[in-house]
Amino acid sequence: MPMNFNQQVIDEFRANKGQVSGPFEGARLLLLTTIGARTGAPHTTPLGCLPDGDRVLVIASAGGAPRHPAWYHNLLVNPRVTVEDGVFTYEAQAVVLAGEERERVFARAVEADPGWGAYQERSGRVLPVVALLPIDAGPPTGSLADALITLHDAFRRELALIRAETARSGPRVGAQLRVTCLTLCQGLDVHHSREDAGMFPALEHRYPELAPVMERLRAEHEVIARLLDELKTLLGGTDVAPDVLLAEVDRLTGELEAHLDYEEKQLVPLLT
Repeated sequence: MPMNFNQQVIDEFRANKGQVSGPFEGARLLLLTTIGARTGAPHTTPLGCLPDGDRVLVIASAGGAPRHPAWYHNLLVNPRVTVEDGVFTYEAQAVVLAGEERERVFARAVEADPGWGAYQERSGRVLPVVALLPIDAGPPTGSLADALITLHDAFRRELALIRAETARSGPRVGAQLRVTCLTLCQGLDVHHSREDAGMFPALEHRYPELAPVMERLRAEHEVIARLLDELKTLLGGTDVAPDVLLAEVDRLTGELEAHLDYEEKQLVPLLT
């Protein structure tokens, strides 16, 4: 991508919490900052990405160019990188995948988006696949209220992306979509566990009158946990039809959005 276009995407990404318009609207993007192999200067690049549990994957496609992109050469020399995903900014360790793992992950990416395969064929090279492993994923910046809303909006956006990806899928749910859904399940499990163990008890201690609100929020956590377990069970099957997955995602979306709306209405004024 031309440098000026890259900068436009970067500026819009940062201004809109990870969302951009134009050709990348609705796409999964992150900003990767590497340290120049020769210059030592930071260099930021917008990249498509793939969720993969505790890590995120990027592919050094360079739009199908015959040479590896500069950011890839940079991280080979300096594998400590910075990742911005629209909610969190964190340090990560870049690991280039190899062998069977690289082949499996790349096949998964091509199944989800044949464009990756077209890039590899056009480039005449094997496209490197890089895993970014978080080192320090601190909380979102700003007030606690802003952080909570930002995190909630990230879950809302992720569910919308999953719905769109499910609607575009073929006669069966592919491997990457399964991984994406399971990554969402993992993120929600962690978020609700942290609320139950940290934020909720702290607020209850400070505002005893919140007891009925907290009781409802915890009950909703249990409902959502059950739906997540049902979604995981479904994804564990060998042949999942997209319409069945979409129905489960819609059930989860309805419960989760109602929960997030109620939590924000009740707690954001106290966190501001």
